[in-house]
Amino acid sequence: MRLLMTLTLVLAATAAPAFAQDGAALFNAQCKSCHTLTGTNGPAGPSLKGVAGRKLAGSPGYAYSKALSAKGGSWGDAQLDAYLSAPAAFAPGTKMFNKVADPKTRTAIIAYLKTQK
Repeated sequence: MRLLMTLTLVLAATAAPAFAQDGAALFNAQCKSCHTLTGTNGPAGPSLKGVAGRKLAGSPGYAYSKALSAKGGSWGDAQLDAYLSAPAAFAPGTKMFNKVADPKTRTAIIAYLKTQK
């Protein structure tokens, strides 16, 4: 069992760059129409530059929904995954309406976002 856990962690660590690379393409296809990675807020959503670890509703100058503003906490892997999988369930009343249903796609996008500091 211990060997299996070690192998799983090693494989996950070596796959991270590939997930991030795939995540770049997925971000461009699914997120870029509303969000930027420049630090300037996008046409319909906040900038996602530095989102990993940032306070929820924490992009300066973006008018967040009351639901997300009241949520509290920071954007960790679990929060990003929950929000991307079901935004309205994570923060009822949020402005975000698109969801990312596929867990592998979410993992790749999150890995990519974590590289955007």
